[in-house]
Amino acid sequence: MTEKKRSPRTENPVRITDPKAIRALAHAARLEAINELYSSQKSRTATELAAFTGLTPSAMSYHLRALKKWGIVVDAPSDGDGRERRWKAAGTDLNLDTATTGQTPGLAIVDIELEALRKRIASHAKLRDAARRRGEPDETPVMVVSGNVLKLTLEQRAEFKRRMSELLDEFEPDDTGEADPEGTERMYVLWSMLPEGRDAARPKSSPKRATEKAAEKKGATGS
Repeated sequence: MTEKKRSPRTENPVRITDPKAIRALAHAARLEAINELYSSQKSRTATELAAFTGLTPSAMSYHLRALKKWGIVVDAPSDGDGRERRWKAAGTDLNLDTATTGQTPGLAIVDIELEALRKRIASHAKLRDAARRRGEPDETPVMVVSGNVLKLTLEQRAEFKRRMSELLDEFEPDDTGEADPEGTERMYVLWSMLPEGRDAARPKSSPKRATEKAAEKKGATGS
């Protein structure tokens, strides 16, 4: 069987620099809707997005209108009878520039994403435990959580990010409208790359070296 080749995607990143726009993202339901729209690159109705977040369609409509105000989502062409408004991502990727706007809004978004990850992990563990108690085989998708420390130059960081983006693009859902292959599961992927803290990265003095420094200081002061 010949694999289908994915059509190359034209990059159209949306860059957010306004602190108010970044604060508008710091809401769990909004982030869930944004993740769905940007990752799938498909249009959705408020009702469809509400199903992912647990909100009512009217509440989701409110959040989508707020996100449209900051250019994060846009109206999409209606399909069928067009009875419900459709929405889509304003671009292919969403980039937040917190370097020029302060870190507080960005950290709020990180907190929400990490809390969502914790809930997903807890839900995954609950499903597996319930299956074990019923004596059923464990057929849930494999969960992988991994942390790594790399040493990268500026050029290597850019290359790493580029290759990760290409890998995610490769596995993004096709928009052909065909049914998903048997066994397909929605998988949540969250990855990050950030510099290690200066204090953590700085080598600590050994106890012997610390004693030698104290002795040198004492001799220098003559005390």
